[in-house]
Amino acid sequence: MTARILLVDDIEMNLRVLEARLSAEYYDVVTAMSGADALEICRSQPIDLVLLDVMMPEMDGFEVCRQLKADPRTMYLPIVLITALDQPSDRLAGLEAGADDFLTKPVRDLPLFSRVRSLTRLKLVTDELRRRAETAINLVAEEHAGDGREVLARLAFYGEDVDETRRIQKYLKGVVQVEAVADAASLIAAAVNGAADAVLVDMAAKAVDPLRLVSQLRSNEASRLLPVLAIAEAEDDETAARALELGANDYIQRPLDRHELIARIRTQMRRKRNDERLRQSVEQTIELALSDSLTGLHNRRFFETHLATAVQRARTTGASFSVLIADIDHFKRVNDGWGHEAGDRVLKQFSARLNDCLRSSDLACRFGGEEFAILMMDADFDTAMSIADRIRRSVCDTPFDIGGEMIDVTVSEGFAVFDGARDDAANLVRRADQALYAAKRGGRNRVGTAEAA
Repeated sequence: MTARILLVDDIEMNLRVLEARLSAEYYDVVTAMSGADALEICRSQPIDLVLLDVMMPEMDGFEVCRQLKADPRTMYLPIVLITALDQPSDRLAGLEAGADDFLTKPVRDLPLFSRVRSLTRLKLVTDELRRRAETAINLVAEEHAGDGREVLARLAFYGEDVDETRRIQKYLKGVVQVEAVADAASLIAAAVNGAADAVLVDMAAKAVDPLRLVSQLRSNEASRLLPVLAIAEAEDDETAARALELGANDYIQRPLDRHELIARIRTQMRRKRNDERLRQSVEQTIELALSDSLTGLHNRRFFETHLATAVQRARTTGASFSVLIADIDHFKRVNDGWGHEAGDRVLKQFSARLNDCLRSSDLACRFGGEEFAILMMDADFDTAMSIADRIRRSVCDTPFDIGGEMIDVTVSEGFAVFDGARDDAANLVRRADQALYAAKRGGRNRVGTAEAA
Protein backbone atom coordinates (compact mmCIF):
# COMPACT_ATOMS: atom_id res chain seq x y z
CA MET A 1 0.00 0.00 0.00
CA THR A 2 1.58 3.28 -1.09
CA ALA A 3 0.76 6.79 0.07
CA ARG A 4 1.77 10.43 -0.48
CA ILE A 5 3.72 11.63 2.54
CA LEU A 6 4.72 15.20 3.42
CA LEU A 7 8.01 15.56 5.32
CA VAL A 8 8.48 18.83 7.20
CA ASP A 9 11.85 19.79 8.70
CA ASP A 10 13.93 22.99 8.61
CA ILE A 11 17.17 20.98 8.27
CA GLU A 12 17.70 19.76 4.71
CA MET A 13 19.91 16.81 5.70
CA ASN A 14 17.13 15.42 7.92
CA LEU A 15 14.69 15.73 5.02
CA ARG A 16 16.95 13.95 2.56
CA VAL A 17 17.71 11.02 4.89
CA LEU A 18 14.05 10.42 5.75
CA GLU A 19 12.99 10.96 2.13
CA ALA A 20 15.43 8.27 0.97
CA ARG A 21 14.15 5.78 3.55
CA LEU A 22 10.51 6.33 2.62
CA SER A 23 11.16 6.39 -1.12
CA ALA A 24 12.92 3.03 -0.82
CA GLU A 25 9.59 1.64 0.45
CA TYR A 26 7.83 3.14 -2.62
CA TYR A 27 6.11 6.02 -0.85
CA ASP A 28 5.57 9.23 -2.80
CA VAL A 29 7.37 11.90 -0.79
CA VAL A 30 6.82 15.68 -0.73
CA THR A 31 9.04 17.95 1.37
CA ALA A 32 8.72 21.33 3.09
CA MET A 33 11.24 23.29 5.16
CA SER A 34 8.87 25.52 7.12
CA GLY A 35 5.51 25.38 8.84
CA ALA A 36 4.01 27.91 6.44
CA ASP A 37 5.04 25.85 3.40
CA ALA A 38 3.61 22.73 5.01
CA LEU A 39 0.24 24.40 5.57
CA GLU A 40 0.12 25.60 1.95
CA ILE A 41 0.98 22.13 0.59
CA CYS A 42 -1.62 20.38 2.74
CA ARG A 43 -4.32 22.83 1.66
CA SER A 44 -3.51 22.66 -2.06
CA GLN A 45 -2.32 19.08 -2.72
CA PRO A 46 -3.55 15.57 -1.89
CA ILE A 47 -1.52 14.36 1.11
CA ASP A 48 -2.07 11.08 3.01
CA LEU A 49 0.22 11.60 6.01
CA VAL A 50 2.41 14.35 7.51
CA LEU A 51 5.69 13.62 9.29
CA LEU A 52 6.34 16.88 11.10
CA ASP A 53 9.42 18.09 12.96
CA VAL A 54 8.58 19.88 16.22
CA MET A 55 11.55 22.23 16.63
CA MET A 56 11.33 24.73 13.75
CA PRO A 57 11.80 28.53 13.69
CA GLU A 58 8.87 30.94 13.25
CA MET A 59 6.20 28.23 13.51
CA ASP A 60 6.89 25.03 15.44
CA GLY A 61 5.34 21.64 14.75
CA PHE A 62 2.76 22.00 17.53
CA GLU A 63 1.32 25.14 15.92
CA VAL A 64 1.34 23.60 12.44
CA CYS A 65 -0.52 20.61 13.85
CA ARG A 66 -3.09 22.80 15.59
CA GLN A 67 -3.79 24.77 12.41
CA LEU A 68 -4.14 21.64 10.26
CA LYS A 69 -6.56 20.04 12.71
CA ALA A 70 -8.62 23.26 12.97
CA ASP A 71 -9.09 23.49 9.18
CA PRO A 72 -12.05 21.43 7.83
CA ARG A 73 -10.04 20.78 4.67
CA THR A 74 -7.20 19.08 6.57
CA MET A 75 -8.68 18.01 9.90
CA TYR A 76 -8.73 14.32 8.90
CA LEU A 77 -5.06 14.30 7.85
CA PRO A 78 -2.93 11.98 10.04
CA ILE A 79 0.03 13.79 11.62
CA VAL A 80 3.08 12.23 13.28
CA LEU A 81 5.35 14.61 15.20
CA ILE A 82 9.09 13.88 15.08
CA THR A 83 11.32 15.34 17.77
CA ALA A 84 14.36 14.83 19.96
CA LEU A 85 12.16 15.65 22.98
CA ASP A 86 11.22 12.44 24.75
CA GLN A 87 9.48 13.47 27.96
CA PRO A 88 5.83 12.47 28.59
CA SER A 89 4.95 16.17 28.78
CA ASP A 90 6.28 16.66 25.22
CA ARG A 91 4.21 13.75 23.88
CA LEU A 92 1.18 15.10 25.72
CA ALA A 93 1.64 18.55 24.17
CA GLY A 94 1.72 16.98 20.71
CA LEU A 95 -1.34 14.81 21.28
CA GLU A 96 -3.27 17.74 22.69
CA ALA A 97 -2.34 19.74 19.58
CA GLY A 98 -4.08 17.05 17.56
CA ALA A 99 -1.17 14.84 16.52
CA ASP A 100 -1.94 11.19 15.92
CA ASP A 101 1.42 10.00 17.18
CA PHE A 102 4.96 10.83 18.19
CA LEU A 103 8.31 9.48 16.95
CA THR A 104 11.52 10.25 18.83
CA LYS A 105 14.79 11.02 17.06
CA PRO A 106 16.74 9.12 15.90
CA VAL A 107 13.76 7.50 14.18
CA ARG A 108 14.11 3.75 13.86
CA ASP A 109 12.71 1.93 10.82
CA LEU A 110 10.35 -0.42 12.66
CA PRO A 111 8.27 2.19 14.53
CA LEU A 112 8.46 4.55 11.53
CA PHE A 113 7.04 2.18 8.95
CA SER A 114 4.55 0.53 11.29
CA ARG A 115 3.10 3.97 12.11
CA VAL A 116 3.06 5.03 8.47
CA ARG A 117 1.25 1.86 7.36
CA SER A 118 -1.24 1.98 10.23
CA LEU A 119 -2.18 5.63 9.84
CA THR A 120 -2.42 5.56 6.03
CA ARG A 121 -4.66 2.49 6.33
CA LEU A 122 -6.94 4.37 8.71
CA LYS A 123 -6.97 7.39 6.40
CA LEU A 124 -8.13 5.19 3.51
CA VAL A 125 -11.18 4.24 5.57
CA THR A 126 -11.95 7.86 6.43
CA ASP A 127 -11.37 9.02 2.84
CA GLU A 128 -13.85 6.44 1.56
CA LEU A 129 -16.44 7.69 4.03
CA ARG A 130 -15.77 11.28 3.00
CA ARG A 131 -16.15 10.42 -0.69
CA ARG A 132 -19.47 8.76 -0.02
CA ALA A 133 -20.58 11.74 2.03
CA GLU A 134 -19.32 14.31 -0.49
CA THR A 135 -22.52 14.47 -2.50
CA ALA A 136 -24.63 14.41 0.65
CA ILE A 137 -22.69 17.33 2.10
CA ASN A 138 -23.23 19.30 -1.11
CA LEU A 139 -26.95 18.58 -1.06
CA VAL A 140 -27.71 19.06 2.60
CA ALA A 141 -26.39 22.31 4.01
CA GLU A 142 -27.65 21.81 7.55
CA GLU A 143 -25.30 19.90 9.80
CA HIS A 144 -26.51 18.10 12.89
CA ALA A 145 -23.86 18.96 15.44
CA GLY A 146 -25.74 17.67 18.47
CA ASP A 147 -26.18 19.53 21.73
CA GLY A 148 -22.48 19.64 22.61
CA ARG A 149 -22.72 17.19 25.52
CA GLU A 150 -20.25 14.31 25.45
CA VAL A 151 -21.47 10.98 26.80
CA LEU A 152 -18.91 9.11 28.90
CA ALA A 153 -17.33 6.50 26.60
CA ARG A 154 -16.94 2.86 27.61
CA LEU A 155 -13.53 1.21 27.46
CA ALA A 156 -13.15 -2.58 27.71
CA PHE A 157 -9.72 -3.48 29.12
CA TYR A 158 -8.09 -6.90 29.07
CA GLY A 159 -5.04 -7.30 31.30
CA GLU A 160 -3.85 -9.85 33.84
CA ASP A 161 -2.08 -7.58 36.34
CA VAL A 162 -4.69 -6.68 38.96
CA ASP A 163 -2.69 -3.75 40.33
CA GLU A 164 -2.21 -2.24 36.88
CA THR A 165 -5.91 -2.69 36.11
CA ARG A 166 -6.82 -0.72 39.22
CA ARG A 167 -4.25 1.92 38.33
CA ILE A 168 -5.70 2.32 34.81
CA GLN A 169 -9.22 2.59 36.22
CA LYS A 170 -7.98 5.30 38.58
CA TYR A 171 -6.14 7.13 35.76
CA LEU A 172 -9.20 7.14 33.52
CA LYS A 173 -11.88 7.90 36.12
CA GLY A 174 -14.15 10.61 34.78
CA VAL A 175 -12.64 10.30 31.29
CA VAL A 176 -13.97 6.92 30.18
CA GLN A 177 -15.87 4.19 31.96
CA VAL A 178 -13.37 1.31 32.27
CA GLU A 179 -14.75 -2.23 32.27
CA ALA A 180 -12.08 -4.78 33.17
CA VAL A 181 -12.94 -8.10 31.52
CA ALA A 182 -11.87 -11.46 32.88
CA ASP A 183 -10.97 -13.22 29.65
CA ALA A 184 -10.62 -12.85 25.91
CA ALA A 185 -14.11 -14.15 25.20
CA SER A 186 -15.64 -11.44 27.40
CA LEU A 187 -13.61 -8.76 25.63
CA ILE A 188 -14.77 -9.92 22.19
CA ALA A 189 -18.36 -10.15 23.43
CA ALA A 190 -18.24 -6.56 24.74
CA ALA A 191 -16.81 -5.33 21.44
CA VAL A 192 -19.24 -7.28 19.25
CA ASN A 193 -22.36 -6.53 21.30
CA GLY A 194 -21.79 -2.78 21.41
CA ALA A 195 -20.99 -2.73 25.13
CA ALA A 196 -17.65 -0.97 24.47
CA ASP A 197 -16.71 2.16 22.52
CA ALA A 198 -13.01 1.25 22.52
CA VAL A 199 -10.76 -1.63 23.57
CA LEU A 200 -7.44 -1.66 25.45
CA VAL A 201 -5.33 -4.84 25.34
CA ASP A 202 -2.20 -5.61 27.36
CA MET A 203 0.44 -7.18 25.09
CA ALA A 204 2.02 -8.80 28.16
CA ALA A 205 -0.98 -11.10 28.71
CA LYS A 206 -0.06 -14.79 29.02
CA ALA A 207 -3.40 -16.62 29.20
CA VAL A 208 -4.13 -15.75 25.57
CA ASP A 209 -2.13 -14.49 22.61
CA PRO A 210 -2.88 -10.74 22.72
CA LEU A 211 -1.85 -10.27 19.09
CA ARG A 212 -4.34 -12.92 18.02
CA LEU A 213 -6.95 -11.12 20.11
CA VAL A 214 -6.27 -7.88 18.21
CA SER A 215 -6.59 -9.78 14.93
CA GLN A 216 -9.91 -11.34 16.00
CA LEU A 217 -11.33 -7.95 16.99
CA ARG A 218 -10.34 -6.44 13.66
CA SER A 219 -11.58 -9.32 11.51
CA ASN A 220 -15.02 -9.51 13.14
CA GLU A 221 -17.56 -7.49 11.13
CA ALA A 222 -19.23 -6.19 14.30
CA SER A 223 -16.01 -4.85 15.85
CA ARG A 224 -13.80 -4.05 12.85
CA LEU A 225 -14.34 -0.27 13.20
CA LEU A 226 -13.86 -0.18 16.98
CA PRO A 227 -10.74 1.66 18.22
CA VAL A 228 -8.22 -0.85 19.55
CA LEU A 229 -5.28 0.32 21.68
CA ALA A 230 -2.39 -1.80 22.96
CA ILE A 231 -0.08 -1.56 25.96
CA ALA A 232 3.47 -2.62 25.11
CA GLU A 233 6.65 -2.94 27.13
CA ALA A 234 9.20 -0.11 27.00
CA GLU A 235 11.32 -0.27 23.84
CA ASP A 236 9.40 -3.34 22.58
CA ASP A 237 8.95 -1.84 19.13
CA GLU A 238 8.52 -5.22 17.48
CA THR A 239 5.39 -6.21 19.43
CA ALA A 240 3.93 -2.72 19.12
CA ALA A 241 4.55 -2.71 15.37
CA ARG A 242 3.01 -6.16 15.01
CA ALA A 243 -0.11 -4.98 16.87
CA LEU A 244 -0.46 -2.07 14.44
CA GLU A 245 0.00 -4.40 11.47
CA LEU A 246 -2.83 -6.60 12.76
CA GLY A 247 -5.17 -3.64 13.08
CA ALA A 248 -4.58 -1.86 16.39
CA ASN A 249 -5.17 1.87 16.09
CA ASP A 250 -2.53 2.95 18.59
CA TYR A 251 -0.26 1.77 21.40
CA ILE A 252 1.31 3.18 24.54
CA GLN A 253 4.50 1.86 26.13
CA ARG A 254 5.28 1.32 29.77
CA PRO A 255 5.76 2.97 32.17
CA LEU A 256 2.24 4.30 31.67
CA ASP A 257 1.83 8.04 31.90
CA ARG A 258 -1.69 9.03 32.94
CA HIS A 259 -1.86 12.13 30.76
CA GLU A 260 -0.52 10.38 27.66
CA LEU A 261 -2.94 7.48 28.13
CA ILE A 262 -5.87 9.89 28.38
CA ALA A 263 -4.70 11.87 25.33
CA ARG A 264 -4.30 8.75 23.17
CA ILE A 265 -7.72 7.44 24.14
CA ARG A 266 -9.32 10.82 23.44
CA THR A 267 -7.61 10.95 20.04
CA GLN A 268 -9.08 7.59 19.09
CA MET A 269 -12.53 8.50 20.38
CA ARG A 270 -12.44 11.76 18.45
CA ARG A 271 -11.61 9.88 15.24
CA LYS A 272 -14.37 7.37 15.95
CA ARG A 273 -16.93 10.15 16.45
CA ASN A 274 -15.84 11.86 13.24
CA ASP A 275 -16.16 8.65 11.24
CA GLU A 276 -19.56 7.88 12.77
CA ARG A 277 -20.71 11.40 11.91
CA LEU A 278 -19.71 10.82 8.28
CA ARG A 279 -21.53 7.49 8.18
CA GLN A 280 -24.67 9.00 9.66
CA SER A 281 -24.51 11.84 7.14
CA VAL A 282 -24.37 9.36 4.29
CA GLU A 283 -27.21 7.22 5.61
CA GLN A 284 -29.55 10.08 6.47
CA THR A 285 -29.13 12.09 3.31
CA ILE A 286 -29.34 9.12 0.98
CA GLU A 287 -32.56 8.10 2.66
CA LEU A 288 -34.06 11.59 2.66
CA ALA A 289 -32.76 13.29 -0.43
CA LEU A 290 -30.95 11.01 -2.84
CA SER A 291 -33.14 8.01 -3.56
CA ASP A 292 -36.07 7.24 -5.80
CA SER A 293 -38.65 5.62 -3.56
CA LEU A 294 -40.08 3.29 -6.25
CA THR A 295 -36.95 1.80 -7.76
CA GLY A 296 -34.42 2.28 -4.96
CA LEU A 297 -32.00 3.94 -7.41
CA HIS A 298 -30.49 7.35 -6.83
CA ASN A 299 -32.52 10.26 -8.14
CA ARG A 300 -31.73 12.96 -10.67
CA ARG A 301 -30.57 15.40 -8.03
CA PHE A 302 -27.90 13.00 -6.87
CA PHE A 303 -26.85 12.24 -10.44
CA GLU A 304 -26.36 15.89 -11.37
CA THR A 305 -24.28 16.62 -8.28
CA HIS A 306 -22.18 13.50 -8.81
CA LEU A 307 -21.76 14.31 -12.51
CA ALA A 308 -20.37 17.74 -11.68
CA THR A 309 -17.76 16.09 -9.47
CA ALA A 310 -16.91 13.60 -12.23
CA VAL A 311 -16.40 16.42 -14.75
CA GLN A 312 -14.09 18.28 -12.37
CA ARG A 313 -12.11 15.11 -11.65
CA ALA A 314 -11.79 14.29 -15.37
CA ARG A 315 -10.46 17.78 -16.10
CA THR A 316 -7.87 17.36 -13.35
CA THR A 317 -6.74 13.79 -14.06
CA GLY A 318 -7.64 13.28 -17.72
CA ALA A 319 -9.61 10.15 -16.85
CA SER A 320 -12.31 9.01 -19.26
CA PHE A 321 -15.96 8.56 -18.34
CA SER A 322 -19.31 8.27 -20.12
CA VAL A 323 -22.95 9.15 -19.57
CA LEU A 324 -25.74 6.89 -20.81
CA ILE A 325 -29.43 7.80 -21.02
CA ALA A 326 -31.95 4.93 -21.29
CA ASP A 327 -35.68 5.18 -22.02
CA ILE A 328 -38.15 2.29 -21.88
CA ASP A 329 -39.85 1.98 -25.26
CA HIS A 330 -43.62 2.59 -25.50
CA PHE A 331 -43.96 2.75 -21.72
CA LYS A 332 -47.22 4.69 -22.00
CA ARG A 333 -48.78 1.62 -23.61
CA VAL A 334 -47.97 -0.40 -20.50
CA ASN A 335 -49.69 2.11 -18.22
CA ASP A 336 -52.65 2.53 -20.58
CA GLY A 337 -53.06 -1.18 -21.34
CA TRP A 338 -52.39 -2.80 -17.96
CA GLY A 339 -52.57 0.08 -15.46
CA HIS A 340 -50.07 2.05 -13.40
CA GLU A 341 -49.44 -0.86 -11.02
CA ALA A 342 -48.15 -2.88 -13.96
CA GLY A 343 -46.05 0.11 -15.01
CA ASP A 344 -44.53 0.27 -11.54
CA ARG A 345 -43.68 -3.43 -11.73
CA VAL A 346 -41.88 -2.87 -15.02
CA LEU A 347 -39.91 0.05 -13.58
CA LYS A 348 -38.82 -1.98 -10.56
CA GLN A 349 -37.76 -4.99 -12.64
CA PHE A 350 -36.01 -2.78 -15.16
CA SER A 351 -34.03 -1.13 -12.35
CA ALA A 352 -33.01 -4.52 -10.98
CA ARG A 353 -31.80 -5.69 -14.40
CA LEU A 354 -30.00 -2.40 -14.88
CA ASN A 355 -28.05 -2.86 -11.66
CA ASP A 356 -27.17 -6.43 -12.63
CA CYS A 357 -25.57 -5.18 -15.85
CA LEU A 358 -23.41 -2.47 -14.29
CA ARG A 359 -19.96 -2.50 -12.75
CA SER A 360 -19.50 -1.62 -9.09
CA SER A 361 -18.09 1.77 -10.10
CA ASP A 362 -21.10 2.71 -12.25
CA LEU A 363 -23.87 4.93 -10.91
CA ALA A 364 -27.48 4.34 -12.03
CA CYS A 365 -30.19 6.94 -11.41
CA ARG A 366 -33.83 7.39 -12.29
CA PHE A 367 -34.19 10.66 -14.14
CA GLY A 368 -37.96 10.58 -13.95
CA GLY A 369 -40.82 8.59 -15.49
CA GLU A 370 -39.35 5.80 -17.62
CA GLU A 371 -36.01 7.56 -18.22
CA PHE A 372 -32.78 6.52 -16.51
CA ALA A 373 -29.21 7.83 -16.51
CA ILE A 374 -25.97 5.94 -15.87
CA LEU A 375 -22.63 7.52 -15.01
CA MET A 376 -19.84 5.13 -16.06
CA MET A 377 -16.48 6.07 -14.57
CA ASP A 378 -13.30 5.15 -16.49
CA ALA A 379 -15.44 4.07 -19.45
CA ASP A 380 -14.21 4.81 -22.98
CA PHE A 381 -16.33 4.31 -26.11
CA ASP A 382 -15.89 0.53 -26.30
CA THR A 383 -16.57 -0.02 -22.60
CA ALA A 384 -19.67 2.17 -22.67
CA MET A 385 -20.99 0.41 -25.79
CA SER A 386 -20.47 -3.01 -24.18
CA ILE A 387 -22.36 -1.98 -21.03
CA ALA A 388 -25.17 -0.36 -23.02
CA ASP A 389 -25.69 -3.41 -25.21
CA ARG A 390 -25.66 -5.69 -22.16
CA ILE A 391 -28.48 -3.59 -20.68
CA ARG A 392 -30.46 -3.67 -23.92
CA ARG A 393 -30.22 -7.46 -24.22
CA SER A 394 -31.09 -8.07 -20.57
CA VAL A 395 -34.34 -6.15 -21.15
CA CYS A 396 -35.47 -7.54 -24.50
CA ASP A 397 -34.38 -11.16 -24.01
CA THR A 398 -36.59 -11.90 -20.97
CA PRO A 399 -40.27 -10.86 -20.63
CA PHE A 400 -41.41 -8.81 -17.62
CA ASP A 401 -43.84 -10.16 -15.02
CA ILE A 402 -46.64 -7.62 -14.39
CA GLY A 403 -48.59 -9.77 -11.96
CA GLY A 404 -49.40 -13.11 -13.49
CA GLU A 405 -48.90 -11.99 -17.07
CA MET A 406 -45.62 -11.73 -18.98
CA ILE A 407 -45.04 -8.89 -21.45
CA ASP A 408 -42.17 -8.00 -23.76
CA VAL A 409 -40.31 -4.76 -23.07
CA THR A 410 -37.48 -3.05 -24.93
CA VAL A 411 -35.26 -0.09 -24.17
CA SER A 412 -33.52 2.54 -26.28
CA GLU A 413 -30.23 4.04 -25.13
CA GLY A 414 -27.80 6.76 -26.05
CA PHE A 415 -24.41 7.56 -24.60
CA ALA A 416 -21.63 10.11 -24.91
CA VAL A 417 -18.00 9.91 -23.82
CA PHE A 418 -16.72 13.00 -21.98
CA ASP A 419 -14.69 15.31 -24.21
CA GLY A 420 -12.73 17.82 -22.15
CA ALA A 421 -12.37 20.17 -25.11
CA ARG A 422 -16.10 20.80 -25.51
CA ASP A 423 -18.09 19.25 -22.67
CA ASP A 424 -19.38 20.57 -19.42
CA ALA A 425 -21.94 18.53 -17.48
CA ALA A 426 -24.95 19.97 -19.33
CA ASN A 427 -23.45 19.51 -22.79
CA LEU A 428 -22.43 15.92 -22.05
CA VAL A 429 -26.00 15.04 -21.01
CA ARG A 430 -27.38 16.86 -24.05
CA ARG A 431 -25.18 14.82 -26.40
CA ALA A 432 -26.22 11.57 -24.69
CA ASP A 433 -29.85 12.63 -24.97
CA GLN A 434 -29.43 13.36 -28.68
CA ALA A 435 -27.92 9.89 -29.12
CA LEU A 436 -30.95 8.41 -27.35
CA TYR A 437 -33.35 10.11 -29.74
CA ALA A 438 -31.27 8.91 -32.66
CA ALA A 439 -31.82 5.35 -31.36
CA LYS A 440 -35.56 6.04 -31.06
CA ARG A 441 -35.71 7.35 -34.62
CA GLY A 442 -33.72 4.35 -35.81
CA GLY A 443 -36.39 1.90 -34.70
CA ARG A 444 -35.96 1.55 -30.90
CA ASN A 445 -34.43 -1.38 -29.01
CA ARG A 446 -30.97 -0.16 -29.93
CA VAL A 447 -28.02 1.90 -28.72
CA GLY A 448 -27.24 5.32 -30.18
CA THR A 449 -23.92 7.09 -29.82
CA ALA A 450 -23.14 10.79 -29.63
CA GLU A 451 -21.31 10.57 -32.92
CA ALA A 452 -24.58 9.48 -34.57
CA ALA A 453 -26.54 12.40 -33.14
